[in-house]
Amino acid sequence: MASGPNSNVTLAQAKICVYCGSSPGKNPAYLKAAQELGKLMAKNNIALVYGGGTVGLMGEVAKTIVSISGPDAVHGIIPEALVKWERDSTYSDKTDANGYHVPEEQIYGRTTVVKDMHTRKLMMAREVIEGGPGSGFIALPGGYGTMEELLETATWNQLGIHSKGVCLLNINGFYNGLTEWIKTAVDEGFVKAGNADILVSATDAEGALKALREYKVSDARYGLDWSSE
Repeated sequence: MASGPNSNVTLAQAKICVYCGSSPGKNPAYLKAAQELGKLMAKNNIALVYGGGTVGLMGEVAKTIVSISGPDAVHGIIPEALVKWERDSTYSDKTDANGYHVPEEQIYGRTTVVKDMHTRKLMMAREVIEGGPGSGFIALPGGYGTMEELLETATWNQLGIHSKGVCLLNINGFYNGLTEWIKTAVDEGFVKAGNADILVSATDAEGALKALREYKVSDARYGLDWSSE
């Protein structure tokens, strides 16, 4: 995509990292939201970076995008310790160059197995940071892992490590408790008022993609220099 009618500059493809549960949840609305997000990302030529599992909401987003845009549109990154847990029968006997069992690429896209959680999170973030306009992070419903990744990404934004949007896809009010906590943290002086909107929210997939496209970086972020990192 060129930056102008007479420009030869090609913008990088947008990439979104989706944090979400390895469970489908009890409410069918969660699985439906994961499918809708995948369809809209594919429609808008947005690549997915995710945790590499094939089960739950994470697997649903990945296979939905691959079914429309092909395996090159998805990159799963998973620590070797989780491979045997966040998988289904699509792993079968297929292994990568290091002998790790990985899911079928034609169903879930490319998978990279890494040594630990820190490497996984760094690689996912780096791909998003290097992505084109509209890149960012979206959190569907999930558990401890989803929340930990979400808040770390928001903290990195606050510290100036990255400037990409972080959006809660707040299905069925799942994240209402978190948004209320942010308001309380601001009221009690633990979060600067200007940083309250580092985490934006939407109630459907279309709104989440729009929120990332229109994301505004907070002027209250810490002006730290991370150039040596």
